[in-house]
Amino acid sequence: MSDEEIHVKSGGTSYTVAIRENLLDNFGALLRLYLPSSGALLVSDSNVYSLYAERVLRSLTNEGWQVTTARIRAGERSKTMAGAMRLYDRAVEAGLDRSSPVIALGGGVVGDLAGFVAATYMRGVPLIMLPTSLLSQVDSSVGGKVAVNHPRGKNLIGSFYPPRLVAIDPLVLKTLPDRQLKAGLAEVVKYGIIMNGEFFRWLEKNINGLLNGNPEQLAEAVAVSVRAKSAVVEEDEYENDYRRILNYGHTVGHALEAATYYRYYLHGEAVLAGMAVAAGIALDLRLLGKESYGRILRLLKIIGLKNPPADLTATAVMDKLRQDKKRKSNDLIFILPSDLGSVEILPVNDPGLIKRNLKLYLEGKQEE
Repeated sequence: MSDEEIHVKSGGTSYTVAIRENLLDNFGALLRLYLPSSGALLVSDSNVYSLYAERVLRSLTNEGWQVTTARIRAGERSKTMAGAMRLYDRAVEAGLDRSSPVIALGGGVVGDLAGFVAATYMRGVPLIMLPTSLLSQVDSSVGGKVAVNHPRGKNLIGSFYPPRLVAIDPLVLKTLPDRQLKAGLAEVVKYGIIMNGEFFRWLEKNINGLLNGNPEQLAEAVAVSVRAKSAVVEEDEYENDYRRILNYGHTVGHALEAATYYRYYLHGEAVLAGMAVAAGIALDLRLLGKESYGRILRLLKIIGLKNPPADLTATAVMDKLRQDKKRKSNDLIFILPSDLGSVEILPVNDPGLIKRNLKLYLEGKQEE
């Protein structure tokens, strides 16, 4: 793969997404192109730290950075105000100032939490994203949405805060467990469904190679996905309208996560199920044709729709849906596919329609 740089416009400025093999070993030199060497807070989780922190730290210290590290427990339950407070404490103890970057080395949870801290520590310090999961490389590291969870809902406390730099090394995906790889592919497929029918067809042809970790195909999927995400973000940075298409699958996905206390689904697994449910709703509304519905559901099943826990009910998921932060009045806002490569943003005020499609997923009765 050749090196690639994608420039994302953000307000009156822009930031770079650098995609480069073996980037971790040269990260310190890359960062110096954007910031002078200073103190820095490197945030990672317990899994990723053991894999990559040593390489990143060596690269940074060789270029004159004084790095304070902070390890969080892997998983969504670390993304809380209490978790943010522990990172503030590390920053204060290290004497970090407004020029000191927060570097997020890890997946979506690390990026969301470290990004929230960067946005709020001393009213904002530089945020650097080093995403190591497929999901974070193609989605959460780009676009500037940072947040922590509230006990009553996911990402209810957050901000729009663009990074100064996103540095992606596709080779780190070699160590990604199969479950995490499949969860990331959910967000990759999302781009094909919502805005790029040609990419969807490419995914249909190459899905087995992607599932087997083919490095060239994964690098291509990452680059196409980042370009798609950046195009949406540039048009609607603050999610006033068009950017909401990126929430395809997330309305139900977030509700599934919340209904299972963030302990059962990975984020991508919940989104994958949410995309299947939303496609079913679109089919019932005659917005989506049967052939396109079948192709969407078939691809989602090949990636691997996770079976729900036996005790999860449609009523429990509906209760969490009613707390969705994107609802308007009593209507839930759904992103619904109308074809391969296009979606519509629609309010759905028929609880029976939603519940019926939820039950089809929960009972394993969705048919292509």
